[in-house]
Amino acid sequence: MAGVLDVVKVQHPLEKVLEERIAIIDGAMGTTIRTYGMTEADIRGERFKDSTKDMLNNGDIFSLTQPAMICDIHRRFLEAGADIIETNTFGATSITQSEFFVDDPREHGGRKDPEFYQKIIDDKFLSGLAWDINETSARQCREWADRVGNDTGRQRFVAGAIGPLTVSLSNSPDADDAGFRVVTFDQVKHAYKEQVRALMAGGSDLLLVETIFDSLNAKAALVAIREVFDEDGTELPVSISAAVGRGGETLISAQTTEAFWNAVKHVKPLSVGLNCSLGPDLMYPFLSELAEKAETYVSAYPNAGLPNPLAVTGFDLGPEDMARFLGNFAQDGLINIAGGCCGNTPEHIAAIAKALEGKAPRVLRRAVAA
Repeated sequence: MAGVLDVVKVQHPLEKVLEERIAIIDGAMGTTIRTYGMTEADIRGERFKDSTKDMLNNGDIFSLTQPAMICDIHRRFLEAGADIIETNTFGATSITQSEFFVDDPREHGGRKDPEFYQKIIDDKFLSGLAWDINETSARQCREWADRVGNDTGRQRFVAGAIGPLTVSLSNSPDADDAGFRVVTFDQVKHAYKEQVRALMAGGSDLLLVETIFDSLNAKAALVAIREVFDEDGTELPVSISAAVGRGGETLISAQTTEAFWNAVKHVKPLSVGLNCSLGPDLMYPFLSELAEKAETYVSAYPNAGLPNPLAVTGFDLGPEDMARFLGNFAQDGLINIAGGCCGNTPEHIAAIAKALEGKAPRVLRRAVAA
């Protein structure tokens, strides 16, 4: 119609990077935190000194109590060559944080169920805590991404990390009641909406729904993201990354790699990929299948091999090993985004970045019109 302008979608700066080269995503926050020798007193700080439960495994809290360390880790990954750094928010929802602040009813003859989790959702302390962790972590990433980006003349990006939760929507924990779920879809969606809004408020460039082992949990996160976009009138690119087992299926919902892509492609994600779960050698065939099917950019950031308590990082593969494997991924045209998950330190990311420098990115597949 005359006088009506077509809406032109503005290309996100990260898309331009992905058109030209393989982008590097950072490594494992948890693995790197452990190298700083932090104690229970360190993670508690002043704010949580009177907490009654152990907190040392609650790594997201470090963003609030040890910001200098977290910022140092972000700096190191950026200086190692990361184009994308993730917020320290893998478990930063009210649902996951409740594990560290609320007594487990099962210890007193009760059970976790939707009634229990509704109290968690309604808890103002947990809701506020989730907001603080997400917004603070995003701001920390934003500061260092911009600082290193300005110093090097290469733009860096902040991915708001959205983890899989400590509850499952797909499986029942009760062997005698297959239909029982501890939590409802709407409760999970609500917790994710809180997280998404805080990550956006802190300055994230994109949202990363990652380490997906339960596809229904991921669906709740994706619905939450879409609702926030629609309600708030703003939008960011969304990336999606699944964790798979040795058979190539998501770990709880048991979707094959192709089925997983079919379940999420309607979101039109910026990228889809695999992370965590397996070392790069075991991940290869499933990544290859995904790269063949996916009609968007493909990411891979595997663990540094399999767990090994005798290894320095707790995983088998060193920087040179990860560089070799991910170099092969690139050589075979499988990836647009590459990095490392558990066991990958800034030294691993530096080696990966060097190995992939100048390597051509995977050619983007486009959807074929029916």
